[in-house]
Amino acid sequence: MTARSPSIEAADTPASGPAATARPGGRAWWTLGMLCFVYVLNFLDRQLLSILAKPIQDDLGVTDGQLGLIGGLYFALFYCLIAIPVGWLADKTNRVRVLGFACFLWSAATIACGLSRNYPQLVIARMTVGIGEAGGVPPSYAIISDYFPSGMRGRALGIYNMGPPIGAALGVAFGASIAAAFSWRDAFVSIGIVGVVTALAVLVFVREPKRGGLDAGPVADTPAPAPAPAAAPPQESFRATCKMFFAHPSLRLIAFASGATQFVTYAVINFTTLFLMREKGMTLGEIAIYYALLLGLGVSAGMYVSGRLVDWLSRRTKAAYAYVPAAGLVVAVPFFIGFVWAPTWPLAMAFLTVPTVLNYFYLSPAVALVQEEVKPNQRVLSGALLLLVMNLIGLGLGPTYLGAASDFFRDSHPDNSLQIAFYTLIPFYFLAIALFLWLGRILSRETEAGGRSR
Repeated sequence: MTARSPSIEAADTPASGPAATARPGGRAWWTLGMLCFVYVLNFLDRQLLSILAKPIQDDLGVTDGQLGLIGGLYFALFYCLIAIPVGWLADKTNRVRVLGFACFLWSAATIACGLSRNYPQLVIARMTVGIGEAGGVPPSYAIISDYFPSGMRGRALGIYNMGPPIGAALGVAFGASIAAAFSWRDAFVSIGIVGVVTALAVLVFVREPKRGGLDAGPVADTPAPAPAPAAAPPQESFRATCKMFFAHPSLRLIAFASGATQFVTYAVINFTTLFLMREKGMTLGEIAIYYALLLGLGVSAGMYVSGRLVDWLSRRTKAAYAYVPAAGLVVAVPFFIGFVWAPTWPLAMAFLTVPTVLNYFYLSPAVALVQEEVKPNQRVLSGALLLLVMNLIGLGLGPTYLGAASDFFRDSHPDNSLQIAFYTLIPFYFLAIALFLWLGRILSRETEAGGRSR
């Protein structure tokens, strides 16, 4: 018989290994819910700047280009680069403690954003938010992968990855409402306080799972060896893990394909509120209702549906990890063009519904593929490396590019500079599609090679 993790309950039907003969218990789902809520706060704090861009511009007098820098490059440099040593540390220490401390830091820095009196102070506070948020997602990926067995990780990570859309939706709803009723500063301070309390709850209520405890083991028909003293998996060096990640064709390509996708998604999400208010005529109150609902429901659907699809289709071929996001982006392109073109905000919102769902078909497959392909004691750092590439390209360059493009077109198109800038994102859609199709060919060959070896 095989020993079970305390977070796993025996399945009703026999299967081939410990991961297959187990299903998540109550503690696994409780932990997933807690980590998802932390991710909600992570993204809510991150997106407050773009949600409250108009009142911040009115108060501090910043340009679109400055907003793009503070929401993009300045934030991403710290968020991405700090994530690597944090991932290496979490692979060697207690991941839950790393997550709790990170949540406390970014929440305190969010409070500091609300207390900023000028642009330089706001830049420093946002950079500190980036440092804290660097320790949020990679440890969570690895914790979830040690609470859920292979075959359920796509679904679990799909649920976890609902954090960004829920956070963005709540940020729009509560941030815009608080700003409309009080001020943009009160929105930052109140949400930061919630994060500080949540950080303490993580440290008290979330347990560190055994690393690799649910990975595939001996098949059911194989006699079990005599019990042996439990041993911790050997530690992989920082350099070895980095070298493995970037030498692995499918891992390297999923990171760059996802980065190209995030170039579009982060550019869009950082400027859509400003675009809808300034060029489509929406009010802050209308944003708080309609755009909040669209973000919360649309992106959540994209995260969850894509996770379920890859769990189902990857049983037949690993290429599903690439073709699912590629198909989503192909369908999204004409609707994105309609959103940018639409002369009224109701029509623009109707067109935006489809890309809001399909633009996010990439994240759950990308995270699941990385977690499946690497060793248990390389998962946090590998997740951090995935985020490094994705976010340096997407978060760092997407909003920065779009803000600079809007400033560039301001003289020739003073009434619709953001609209022209949004049109220039279309080629990046096709770049992402091409990269995912390339990845699909590599994964198809790996599936065929695995079939022949059996």
